[in-house]
Amino acid sequence: MRITSAPERRALLILAREAVAQALAGQAPPEIVPELRSLSEPRGAFVTIRHPGTGQLRGCRGEFPARRPLPECVRNVAVVSALEDPRFSPLAHDELPVVRFEISALAPPEPIDAEDVIIGTHGLVLTGDGGAGLLLPQVPVAQGWDRKAFLDGLCVKAGLPVGAWKWDGVLLQAFEAEVWEEASDLV
Repeated sequence: MRITSAPERRALLILAREAVAQALAGQAPPEIVPELRSLSEPRGAFVTIRHPGTGQLRGCRGEFPARRPLPECVRNVAVVSALEDPRFSPLAHDELPVVRFEISALAPPEPIDAEDVIIGTHGLVLTGDGGAGLLLPQVPVAQGWDRKAFLDGLCVKAGLPVGAWKWDGVLLQAFEAEVWEEASDLV
């Protein structure tokens, strides 16, 4: 699944970094550059910010379901990841040169049976019984989870008990994501 070209991916990473830099400076968000205007289809996305070397998470927020074109979504969630992730203090201006950005552009979700979930390919969304949660495809790989651990981790993320993915009335959906990150030459 390739929804963006290499130049578009690079431009989206630059857009994410510039959006955070301008927010830290109290300025308006950057304009969408012409090479990204063709990405007009609404697309959900997550922006993950990490410290290089250690891979330590510094922020990760997203927008799902899709409500706006991918460039607008990336521009918005980059700032939210940097400044509003409740797990972390806001990113400081002096941290910006050293952190790395990763973008996950989400394909539309589709219902899936639990036994059809493929680790490393599918991200999952679980909704129902008063809870909702989403985990990106790279999460179970990074955690070393098998399918059951992934499904149970999704339940925990949704605020539901482990095993809730088996309940009637709980909807399990899968999506694929195109994921790319900054190389050190982009900053």
